[in-house]
Amino acid sequence: MALLTFGVGAGLTGSMGLTVPGAAAQTAGEVPGNWSGNVSDSEIWRQIRHGVEGTVSIPDKKAGTLVQAHGDTWRAFMTGPLNSFGSWLLLISIVGIAAFYFIRGRITIEAGPDTMGRTIERFNGLERFAHWLAASSFVALALTGLNLLYGRHILKPVLGADSFASLTMLGKYAHNYIGFAFMAGIIMMFVLWVRHNIPNMNDVRWLSVGGGLFTKGVHPPAHRFNAGQKIIFWLVIVGGVTLSLSGLAMIFPYEIAPWAWLLPALNAFGAELPAQLTALQEVQLSVLWHSFTGLIMIAVIIGHIYIGSLGMEGAIDAVGTGHVDLNWAREHHGLWVAELEQTGGIEESGRPAE
Repeated sequence: MALLTFGVGAGLTGSMGLTVPGAAAQTAGEVPGNWSGNVSDSEIWRQIRHGVEGTVSIPDKKAGTLVQAHGDTWRAFMTGPLNSFGSWLLLISIVGIAAFYFIRGRITIEAGPDTMGRTIERFNGLERFAHWLAASSFVALALTGLNLLYGRHILKPVLGADSFASLTMLGKYAHNYIGFAFMAGIIMMFVLWVRHNIPNMNDVRWLSVGGGLFTKGVHPPAHRFNAGQKIIFWLVIVGGVTLSLSGLAMIFPYEIAPWAWLLPALNAFGAELPAQLTALQEVQLSVLWHSFTGLIMIAVIIGHIYIGSLGMEGAIDAVGTGHVDLNWAREHHGLWVAELEQTGGIEESGRPAE
């Protein structure tokens, strides 16, 4: 360890001052004390380059590692494969949605809007608040997050280095604080809707015909949430939770270590993952996972935004006014409408009875 202390000290200052007793004077070419003279400089730097950890007297014990050996591998993956994966994923999502729109067109209400203008309350005020809290915060998080990944290639040449740096710093602070609003929205949606999103056999039948999305005139029966919406729900909940945990690990680095228990747990099922991670590796792995999960979530939400607005007539009303056309509800959620009719949940006006 004394050897390591010398190597780290020499690497940080270029030299290390030593005070030795006169009796330890150099003899026959030996280094005084005979504690580091038998190891070459190349061996010392080889150990440092591979991330050997020494001891430091300052509070930040991470400074005991002069060179973080895995840092360059992490950087190369973030700027290489992950960057390319995200670019292709988002491009395929946008092109796929555009192709679907031009081939299938907008999904309209086949029977047309109810001639009497009758509607059903689909989401109440609290449900719409939870939706828009999560949705608006996610859009802000997506934009600021994408800027961190791709902004230097897209915005920096346009804005200039100084303006881009200021924008990115503001975006980083906004990202950190808006993340808590997203967490609150995720929790609210889970509490409000989890009981409606338990899979059942109707979902299998819905999926077997693609939900009628690809074939005109096909309207598989569904309860309040169909199979497609249930898939989106669980993707948002699971993805939102993992994004939140990895985000907290980055907001509070070296204090939250989500991988310290996860990797050993996965090894119990036969995985061969490193069981011991340094504090810095914990943060790096959280950044990697946060970016990967975020890109997938963005691609999923792009599709969700399309089908809930331009892609389907009447869908946006559900989270807008909270009321949907009665014919729209019968075509897309027939079992739900039947339940309301049987329980007297629909008045003659079409609005739910209070």
